[in-house]
Amino acid sequence: MQFFFEVLIGGLLAGVMYSLVALGFVLIYKASGVFNFAQGSMVFFAALTVVGFAGMGVPFWLSIGLALATMLLLALFTERVVLRPLVNQPQITLFMATIGLSFLIEGTAQLVWGAQVHALDLGVADEPIEWILDRTSMSISKFDLMASGIAATLVAVLAVFFNKTRTGRALRAVADDHQAALAVGISLRRIWVIVWMVAGFVALVTGLLWGARNGVQFALTFLALKALPVLILGGFESIAGAIVGGLIIGASEKLAEVYIGPYVGGGIESWFPYVLALLFLLVRPEGLFGEKIIDRV
Repeated sequence: MQFFFEVLIGGLLAGVMYSLVALGFVLIYKASGVFNFAQGSMVFFAALTVVGFAGMGVPFWLSIGLALATMLLLALFTERVVLRPLVNQPQITLFMATIGLSFLIEGTAQLVWGAQVHALDLGVADEPIEWILDRTSMSISKFDLMASGIAATLVAVLAVFFNKTRTGRALRAVADDHQAALAVGISLRRIWVIVWMVAGFVALVTGLLWGARNGVQFALTFLALKALPVLILGGFESIAGAIVGGLIIGASEKLAEVYIGPYVGGGIESWFPYVLALLFLLVRPEGLFGEKIIDRV
């Protein structure tokens, strides 16, 4: 039972990190109704920009500030060059635009900073917390706990922003109907700039945490794939769904690897979340917190 709780807690902590990845997708989807394929590339670009500036001798915290400024400029560029010409176009057109944006961001990042793998140290070691280990014999990572705390705080702040502020309500209105939002005086351009800026900030935090864990490398772009099961379970437009979906995926993949893996040859942690998401689609395709779409004919 002790081992079970150790695996479960480790999975839940990882799940909070997955929620942070999914959150970037939720932000864009809530404002434009389209899946932002470029979110993984934004995570890679943000983390690589931090280590790139740090490698030039810039102090680490100033490097983070410069990377944040770069992500804000990227948001302005995206709104002006990519989104503004596509107002009121079909969602598939916006989706294809984010695919092109993804390749542009990846290529620019590697052209400016190089393609080699970089280490990123946030000052917190990935080692067990001693007082928990001494009292319970459970190995809980300091880094996992710190990263989960940061991710949970950011998710909570954004949940309040979307549900309690005027700008947050405007974001939701734009997602529901672009034309209706414009008719009541909501600036679509302003809203898109804001939401891409927030998504850029989330990408920066995500890149720092995942870069510190796995290294800053091109593989960070594949975080988009890791977020898919989370989004399917929680719902594409729900911040609460991103949290719950992340926790479910994190816990289930760890438990499945430990308790089911030995019977099927192991290595199921990488694909079990997708099987779970596929089964969930058959039961509730809109997700736990997604809005049911009712078409009247």
